[in-house]
Amino acid sequence: MSEPALSFVIPLYRSAETIGDVVRTIEGLNVEGGHEIVLVHDGSGPETSAVAQQLVKSAKVPITLVEHARNFGEHNAVLTGWRHARGAHIVNLDDDGQNPPAEAVRMWEHAKATGLDVVFGHYEVKQHSLWRNFGSWFTNRMTDWALDKPAGFYLSSFRCVSAFAVQQVISYAGPYPYIDGLLLQVTQRIGSIAVRHDVRQAGTSTYTLRRLVRLWLSAWVNFSVLPLRVATVLGLAIAFLGLAALGLVAWMWSVDIGPESGWGWIMAGMLIFSGAQLVILGLLGEYIGRMFLAINQRPQSVVREVQRSGGAK
Repeated sequence: MSEPALSFVIPLYRSAETIGDVVRTIEGLNVEGGHEIVLVHDGSGPETSAVAQQLVKSAKVPITLVEHARNFGEHNAVLTGWRHARGAHIVNLDDDGQNPPAEAVRMWEHAKATGLDVVFGHYEVKQHSLWRNFGSWFTNRMTDWALDKPAGFYLSSFRCVSAFAVQQVISYAGPYPYIDGLLLQVTQRIGSIAVRHDVRQAGTSTYTLRRLVRLWLSAWVNFSVLPLRVATVLGLAIAFLGLAALGLVAWMWSVDIGPESGWGWIMAGMLIFSGAQLVILGLLGEYIGRMFLAINQRPQSVVREVQRSGGAK
């Protein structure tokens, strides 16, 4: 079987209502050199699995369905899909239909024309909820500090990646991958183009605050020592405040104000110092905990089954 020019990798999570329309739209695209679809069902239940299996049976283009044994998360599912994709370029799409496949083809054409390894889709108008838009904005601002990327450059899950960059990234075996951090470690040939973002046609978003926090931790803790440096600066700042408070107490004694008047200041200072210590200890614990899980080889993903159109497995 010849390798296609473009692979569409789509993680599935509770997408029984939406994935059929997405796949049918991709099947109808005219891609020079051919295209394929890789679906990665990330352990969301039998409904999505049944719909995906039916799509494999009725496929008009090559489709690969990879079943995770349980839910591992979006970025883990993307890496699984990349390992099964055969295209010279790979595009990631969400399963809710908000990433138009035609826009993915534009990203692919831009990547070919410019020789870029990664092309991100920059949404002209985002059709997400207010809190998720804020979460995406906050994540991008924080990664300006933590990752080696141009300040203000927009990172999104709608991306086209060359097979070269994919091959470098899929060797990562850690349990908490962050795709954009991995890509920025292997190439500086990145760019973006403005793309359309459609309204979700069915269902509700499964993107929760818990998943967003997990993404933040993967971006900052796994791929940057910036949080440790921030903790060092915070510790120095708190120490300076402690010395200033000590000088204030000495002055209060010198003018006979007495310790009673400074009780509130001292208690507030103790709370600040104790809180800072707990934050720093928690941060160190997060680093150590993730090292522990990596050393003990916590799986990044577990594939239960792989099905391909035409009955191959």
